[in-house]
Amino acid sequence: MSESKKVDFDLSSFSSPNHYRGRSHLVVLLWWLCQATVFAWSPQPMYGFRRFLLRAFGAHIGKGVLIRPSVKVVYPWKLYIGDYSWIGDDASLYSLDTIVIGSNTVISQRCYLSAGAHDYTKSSFDLTLIPIKIGDSCWLATDVFVAPGVEIVSNSIVGARSSVFKSIKEAGVYFGTPAKRKVE
Repeated sequence: MSESKKVDFDLSSFSSPNHYRGRSHLVVLLWWLCQATVFAWSPQPMYGFRRFLLRAFGAHIGKGVLIRPSVKVVYPWKLYIGDYSWIGDDASLYSLDTIVIGSNTVISQRCYLSAGAHDYTKSSFDLTLIPIKIGDSCWLATDVFVAPGVEIVSNSIVGARSSVFKSIKEAGVYFGTPAKRKVE
């Protein structure tokens, strides 16, 4: 953003996109209640139970997926996870749009995948919904941030505390903010 451009928000003109949640307000509320109670309170080894709950709310969860009880999913019906992937403690899947996670992929603790943002160039601060796709056999280490619209190709590693603002199109090891490919 240019330093000379003045930001002048008029949040009274903000409105959410029609039907962006993808389900009724009642279903959204039921999911949030379920997630805050039975999902979050389920004992650590009850991975099958959490897979069941997510599938009951429309998520597409592969076999053998391990999801910790402290994981947050905004709209599970916009979530696709391949077989044998792991989602770590306190990971946030901000699924305002679709989030696709491949098979055998690890999303480590405290990672934040954001499939939505706001358009700061508009005074109404419009909500933007842009999907995220993480390939097979990837590892996002502790506390990685993935921005809306990012795609990460299979067989990629993103180092701890890195931020991915642009798609990763070539397999390799990336780290930093913004994430850059490690030169070997």
